[in-house]
Amino acid sequence: MRRSVVMVLVGVLAGAIAVPSPALAHGTLAASTPAQGSTVTERLEAVSMTFTEKPAAYAYFTVTAPTGVRVDGGWSHGEPAKLAEPVREYQLKDGQWEPLLYTTGFPVSVKVSHWPAPGTYVATYYNVASDGDKVKGELRFIYEGAVSPAPPGWQAPTDQPKPELLAAEGVARPSAAAAPAPSSPPAAVAQAQPEDASVWVWLVPVLLIVAAALCTLLLVPQLRRRSR
Repeated sequence: MRRSVVMVLVGVLAGAIAVPSPALAHGTLAASTPAQGSTVTERLEAVSMTFTEKPAAYAYFTVTAPTGVRVDGGWSHGEPAKLAEPVREYQLKDGQWEPLLYTTGFPVSVKVSHWPAPGTYVATYYNVASDGDKVKGELRFIYEGAVSPAPPGWQAPTDQPKPELLAAEGVARPSAAAAPAPSSPPAAVAQAQPEDASVWVWLVPVLLIVAAALCTLLLVPQLRRRSR
């Protein structure tokens, strides 16, 4: 019976490992500088985010300081480059999830006007990929460098997502008069975001540790009886 239990555990773990990561939206964030959750000690001129597809011209990016004030100064495309690690995304085709491997990254540079305070900075991105998937998320990092003043005449940006972006997502911009809140995007658009894939980074090791512990509890008594 113990042997059967062990075999079942092994089968469950093998199945969990074999299951691909949650479906990723097309054009997802593949890399960034600074990296997610990293600490920066030197003032950077820009935050770089690399995607698996070139963001549309109407994409929306912001950088917010710990004070709650935006410090982004516009964004621009960079030259495509080979990704250090290929990214696997899943696309739903004819009712089946098909893997697609992306090896080229499309960088975006979001200029940072100044660094008003140490602490956690948040860079956000918002785009709609060519296949209609919404690509939306945030990048958080800690800044521990020297504080720098705002440029002369600088004003914090207050722009919002462009109408073209909202139209691509299928959400109409509300009028100046009070309007009903836009309905939730279709399920096909609200695909799992890249952050969902990080669950597997810690889930698989935890499952392996639990399985090892159970195997030890089941097999050690049996081995002791045989050694007597």
